Amino acid sequence: MAIAGLAAVPQQSHRPHGWRRWLFATNHKDIGSLYLWFAFCMFLVGGVLALCIRAELFRPGLQFFQPELFNQLTTLHGLIMVFGAIMPAFTGLANWMLPLMIGAPDMAFARMNNWSFWLLPPAMALLLLSFVVPGGAAAAGWTLYAPLSVQLGMGMDLTIFAIHILGVSSIMGAINIVVTIINLRAPGMGMMKMPMFAWASLITAYLIIAVMPVLAGAVTMVLTDRHFGTHFFNAAGGGDPILYQHVFWFFGHPEVYIMALPAFGIVSQVIPTFARKPLFGYTSMVYATSSIGVLSFMVWAHHMFVTGMPATAQLFFMYATMLIAVPTGVKVFNWIATMWEGSMSFETPMLFAIGFILLFTIGGLSGVTLSVAAVDVQLHGSYYVVAHFHYVLVAGALFSLFSAVYYWFPKMTGRMYVERLGQLHFWWSLLWFNVTFFPMHFLGLAGMPRRIPDYALQFTQFNQIASVGAFMFGLGQLIFLVNILYSLSHGKTAAQQPWEGGNTLEWRLPTPAPYHSFSEAPQLDVAENGVVVAMQGGKHG
Repeated sequence: MAIAGLAAVPQQSHRPHGWRRWLFATNHKDIGSLYLWFAFCMFLVGGVLALCIRAELFRPGLQFFQPELFNQLTTLHGLIMVFGAIMPAFTGLANWMLPLMIGAPDMAFARMNNWSFWLLPPAMALLLLSFVVPGGAAAAGWTLYAPLSVQLGMGMDLTIFAIHILGVSSIMGAINIVVTIINLRAPGMGMMKMPMFAWASLITAYLIIAVMPVLAGAVTMVLTDRHFGTHFFNAAGGGDPILYQHVFWFFGHPEVYIMALPAFGIVSQVIPTFARKPLFGYTSMVYATSSIGVLSFMVWAHHMFVTGMPATAQLFFMYATMLIAVPTGVKVFNWIATMWEGSMSFETPMLFAIGFILLFTIGGLSGVTLSVAAVDVQLHGSYYVVAHFHYVLVAGALFSLFSAVYYWFPKMTGRMYVERLGQLHFWWSLLWFNVTFFPMHFLGLAGMPRRIPDYALQFTQFNQIASVGAFMFGLGQLIFLVNILYSLSHGKTAAQQPWEGGNTLEWRLPTPAPYHSFSEAPQLDVAENGVVVAMQGGKHG
């Protein structure tokens, strides 16, 4: 139930300036901007690590990195992209847009919001610092499997500490999102009328609250095995290394959807806008998103088909994994039905949304392939898996994030991005993404294992294609950076309503959005997916 009385909050008479504005930020837009810039910086750092990996794999033999350093690069690439780039980017978008979309004055816990962001830089600094400590960074893959993680050097301890800090940050951000959506919706904004982005953020926040403590437990057990004589994962002491996999993947598979569900919400806002049609099957979208959240807790052991689990368990996890494709298929069908016979235009946000649907579906289909236990035994730990999850995460999370930034950029800044550069960014990224990751399916089918710096000669050609694609894809992200930086200072002034089909609450606010969005709660008449039919009141600060 929305609490209208909370919408009237004391307002500052002026906007703070200088470094204090950012260090002591409590405004949801400032904190959202901090999250987004931090996430992009980490995306570039993680991308450079990926390019180091692809440079080494351009030809067989050891070129640039010894195997130990190569394993550190793969581990830190994964951790930085997941915890430093994708998750903070979605949290930043939620911070920026949720209060605008549901008529809230700000996020529920403004000071906690500040703290949840400022925990991120020291955590990422710890991860990067681990490269220069004795023994180097963690080198057990981003999954940090025991017993290898129990035996590594000091860099592993820094990684465990960083993961704890990142977990605290994520949980605080998630609590903030839940309380804001449940308690601070404007009158008239019912739960079953909220924008899909709000629903996706809410379900994602519940997943974070449920599974981040599980990851904390896993790495804490690793820490005590390393330093305090416990034997959770040491078979010689009565422990079980497979236990680590169960605990980790009970976190790890919901984590995949923590990175995918906000993308579903973004695409569900962008496509109706540029198709100029209401979202098809809104109620089924809400239930499908909820179903994915629930089912994500029931499929973790499909990552473990090669660990010798009983056939009965293999069958259960195989069928549960196939089942999770059903609500995902419902969403894809609904997006296509929304576009069907719509009055579509293809600005950059729409292009990235359509690219998301196309590539995410390819990643989903390869995921269904991997769900078959007998097939997974052959493909487990191969480059087929690398291709699969990059189609899901790069084409899924990243393309949706680009779509969101282009879509809401006029509302955030009051300026338009350069459309030609945006279109170039999309087509460049789409082409080189496929050049990079599609050959990896063939490498995996041919038997090339992942996380190795050297390989047999027969894998050379596909690796060279993938490496060239990776460098070109990375270059393309500089187009995005140039576009944003140029548009911030020289972009055309955005119209009050830059997108003809934009009809959710944030588009009723002035452009750019005022520093304090609602000093008085608006009275809303809302249709499904947050489409505003009528609005009364709602003073801006």
